[in-house]
Amino acid sequence: MRVVGLLLVIWSYVALADDDEFRYFVIGEPQASIAVPVRHPQTALVLMGGGQDVDQAFRWMIRRAGIKPGSGGRFVVLRASGADGYNPYIYYSGPGGKTGEPADPYWVGGAAMGLSSVETLVIPSRAAADDPFVNDVVRRADAIFIAGGDQSRYIRFWKGTALDRSLTALLDRNVPIGGTSAGLAILGEYAFAALQGTIDSAAALSNPFDPRVTLDPDPVDPGQSFLVPKPLMGVLTDSHFDRRRRMGRLVAFLSRLEGGEGNGCLGKLAAAQKNLGGIRGIGVSEQAALLIESTADKHDYIARRVKNPWSDTEGAVYFVRPLAPPSECEPGVPLSIDRVEIRKLADSRTVFNLTDWSGVDAYTVSVENGHFDIPPY
Repeated sequence: MRVVGLLLVIWSYVALADDDEFRYFVIGEPQASIAVPVRHPQTALVLMGGGQDVDQAFRWMIRRAGIKPGSGGRFVVLRASGADGYNPYIYYSGPGGKTGEPADPYWVGGAAMGLSSVETLVIPSRAAADDPFVNDVVRRADAIFIAGGDQSRYIRFWKGTALDRSLTALLDRNVPIGGTSAGLAILGEYAFAALQGTIDSAAALSNPFDPRVTLDPDPVDPGQSFLVPKPLMGVLTDSHFDRRRRMGRLVAFLSRLEGGEGNGCLGKLAAAQKNLGGIRGIGVSEQAALLIESTADKHDYIARRVKNPWSDTEGAVYFVRPLAPPSECEPGVPLSIDRVEIRKLADSRTVFNLTDWSGVDAYTVSVENGHFDIPPY
């Protein structure tokens, strides 16, 4: 059937029946002619905190890709499990195949904005991540979004593969890239890898060397990071921040990365960060998204928070930076660290400067024997 001049195709392709093979779902016309820039002058990244997706963050990605009515454009979703739930949400403007403007709440309206297709790749193995078809779809994308799930799968299945190289090439061309929840977690230069499962704040603060505290790259034996967007160099990102009370574990992760002379947390990462503003963290709450872009003069990276207007959460974003190395950081011993700076962004008007880490007032907390001296939120 015809929808606003586009041949609408809804289909899926499974490479083989094996669970290790990729699955491909598409809505729209993936072979349509595209008239958008291949390379963009400014960075465009989205960090989404999980829970209900933020409609306007997807629209921002589409606009930043240079997509407009009549231009065409391919929006590609990546995941290691699940199916095609994002495709209709991003493509349509409402239920029943609506493609006109304005988009209803809980719909993006990508077709009306100019998208010719939304495609989802489920990539559940290293073999799938090396598949030529998978990488052809990714390399031709005009915007990429990494869904939630389990970030350990992304690290295990995608890092060091052809997919890793394809995504890095998109970053080099400033193609808009975003992620939510686990997809957010892997967008910082450093990531909580969750290779031994998740961990809560109380456990991480009581023992920053708990086996579940798995970081990528490893603080003691670092290798190459999975993805390193330039605005997030030296940054570890975390999601579901307010609802799951994750400030404690973020501070524990940063302490493991920061270290200090004569301190048990010291790894090989600390020295490399001295000229980059130190190790820092960004925590994004549910139903919120942080939109990151370079300024027109390419001198700074700036960010602002957005959320759905009907959201019932504060949706704050927290910018966290240790001002001193931990004073106590040993296996089996509760963490102690003085002077952790926190900046809380809780509105959509304020612009935060990621380059000099400014834009909202800071407050300082400390951790003594695994406990904050004041509430950190």
